[in-house]
Amino acid sequence: MPRVRLGVNIDHIATLREVRKGFYPDPVLAAKLCEQSGADSIVCHLREDRRHIQEKDVERLLRLIRLPLNLEMSMATDIVRIARRLRPDKVTLVPEKRQELTTEGGLDVFSHQGKLRKLIASLERKKIEVSLFIDPDLKQLEASRRIGAKTIEFHTGRYANAASKAKRKEELGLLARYCREAETMGFSVAAGHGLNGQNVGAVARIPEIQELNIGHSIVSQALFVGLAEAVRQMKRLIR
Repeated sequence: MPRVRLGVNIDHIATLREVRKGFYPDPVLAAKLCEQSGADSIVCHLREDRRHIQEKDVERLLRLIRLPLNLEMSMATDIVRIARRLRPDKVTLVPEKRQELTTEGGLDVFSHQGKLRKLIASLERKKIEVSLFIDPDLKQLEASRRIGAKTIEFHTGRYANAASKAKRKEELGLLARYCREAETMGFSVAAGHGLNGQNVGAVARIPEIQELNIGHSIVSQALFVGLAEAVRQMKRLIR
C-alpha cells in the first residue's frame, strides 16, 4: 500500500496568536517545525473574517517553507483574488459560514456547478491544483467529476463524531465505499476533519486515500508533547 501523506493544518497556532493580536506563537515557525518533523504539506484556511490565518501568513509561508502549501478557502471573490495572486501549490475549496466554529460539512458542488467550473479553470490557469472538500455522497462526487475536478477531500466529520461504535462502523463503511468510487472516477483522494489519535488508523487503512489533512488534534497533542513530537506521533499512527 502506498504511504499516506500527512498535511498538517496550522490554523490553531494562529488562533492562539489572535487571542492577544500579537506576533506569537508564529504559525510560520510552527510550519517549519512540522516540516522538520516529517509533515508532507502545510494546510491553512484563509477565512473571510480572518479569525486566525492572515494574508501576511500565507505570503510568509510561501516564501519560507519548502513543503507544498494547501490553502483552504471559500469561493468569495476577494479570497479567490488573493489565491490567484499568491499562487499556493494547492487550494481546497470549502464551505464557510461566519458563525461556525469549524467547517461543518462538505461543499455543495451539485448546487454550484457553473460557478465552480469557472473557478477551477481560473485557478488552474495560474498553475494551482484545486481540491474540493465534499461529504461522502455520490451526488456530490458525480457533480465534482462533471465540472472537471481532479482531486477531492472527503469530510470525515460524520465518522469522527459518530455517537456509537455501530454508527462509526457504518460511517467508515460509507467513506470506504465512496473512496473506491472516487478512485474509479479518476480522482486523487484525500480526507480530513475531526481525525485524531483514536480514530485515524481505520481511515488511514482505506487503500484509496493518498493524503490525510489534520490540524486540531495535532495542535492539541502538542500542548503535552510539543509540536514536533505530535507530528511524529501522527505520522506513526497513519503508517
